[in-house]
Amino acid sequence: QVQLVESGGGLVQAGGSLKLSCAASGRAFSYYAMAWFRQAPGKEREFAAAITWSGGSTYYADSVKGRFTISRDNAKNTVYLHMNSLKPEDTAVYYCAGDSVAFRPHSDQGEYDYWGQGTQVTVSS
Repeated sequence: QVQLVESGGGLVQAGGSLKLSCAASGRAFSYYAMAWFRQAPGKEREFAAAITWSGGSTYYADSVKGRFTISRDNAKNTVYLHMNSLKPEDTAVYYCAGDSVAFRPHSDQGEYDYWGQGTQVTVSS
């Protein structure tokens, strides 16, 4: 079994930056795709970013494109989300997820097999 644990969330001012980490345990970090999702207050959980096992391909939601960067270090069993130019609309609980089947990054949360418990990101204006 695999466990995913997010960290790095916090309170920042609009325009600031945060780096989230998602550490995997339980087995080798070898998901075909990893992703970050987020759920804002009063809203449905939505896709933010995804990355392939090799890190060679990424995919971003339009809402974060150009501001967020997803990356991974398989040797450390960790995936990251660098968030820049943060906006109040980015306030949400951020979850990492792993897909053991797909070979491409994707936004279909129903296909992700493993989920972390989330880390809170709050952006003040």
